Amino acid sequence: MIAIIDYGVGNLRSVEKAFAYIGYQAKVTAKPEDILQADKVVLPGVGAFGKAMEHLAKAGMVPVVHQMIRSGRPFLGVCLGLQLLFEESSEIFGEQECLHKGLGIFPGRVLRFPVSDLKVPQIGWNQITRVKDAPLLQGVPDGSYVYFVHSYYVLPQDPEVTLCQTSYGIDYCSGVSYQNVAAVQFHPEKSSRVGLQILKNFAEQN
Repeated sequence: MIAIIDYGVGNLRSVEKAFAYIGYQAKVTAKPEDILQADKVVLPGVGAFGKAMEHLAKAGMVPVVHQMIRSGRPFLGVCLGLQLLFEESSEIFGEQECLHKGLGIFPGRVLRFPVSDLKVPQIGWNQITRVKDAPLLQGVPDGSYVYFVHSYYVLPQDPEVTLCQTSYGIDYCSGVSYQNVAAVQFHPEKSSRVGLQILKNFAEQN
């Protein structure tokens, strides 16, 4: 069973329905015991990094996520779920910059897109360029278009964890993969056939 972590942030049912569409059982759950007993776990998310970490902590999910990852079972972060895996995020509210601690699975920071002629947040379809091979992107053509909604991007300290990149004013890391953990900045559940292939690849991992 695939557990989708429910910590009170975002529309989780779309991820659940996407797995069901391709024939895999997934369950949205806020129960730590469900997550720890699952074969695979998805950490989704939308919105502000700081608030999401608050919700995770209040739900008792921070140690659960760490335990699940240490178990070696497949783990997938989606959108904000990618960012939360890093050490800290620099969020800007008005003119004030606030630092928020993340889960610290990967060394690195979450940064806001720099000022440019491009609109922030990035909303819509953009391409991913493969940086390395990994099971998550099996059968996904290089340069495929996927769906993004975000104002911040991850900057890994170790470039070896970068799975794919995307260009939006800058070339940034739009996916990571290391051992049993993978995460993407885009929304596979909203990315048509390419996204469903990515979810299928994850569901079939051992």
